[in-house]
Amino acid sequence: MLIGDVRLRVREIIKQVCDEMGVTIVNGALSRDHVHMFVEIPPHVSVSDFVRRAKGRSSRKIQQEFEHIRKRYWGQRFWQRGYFSTTSGNITDDIIMRYLDRHTHKDGFSPSA
Repeated sequence: MLIGDVRLRVREIIKQVCDEMGVTIVNGALSRDHVHMFVEIPPHVSVSDFVRRAKGRSSRKIQQEFEHIRKRYWGQRFWQRGYFSTTSGNITDDIIMRYLDRHTHKDGFSPSA
């Protein structure tokens, strides 16, 4: 589902949430059906609050703005319920960046975009 204008809008919405919450996007990639993000989250923001807000707002806005998405997901979830997170202390930042580089698409996230 994350193709074309939907892909670009999801990217924009998540960047807005990051800006509002003080979350810094280090790197990221949008796949056709999921998002990978390497972020720096301030200590006063919990990971679960960030994910909840990013998924909730993007789901709501995408369904409001794209009729074909609204019809397909009416009464269902746009995003899956779960998410995975880990700290970069468990693995090196270089490993994370290489992983994301393998998933990078021209519409991925980046600090300069």
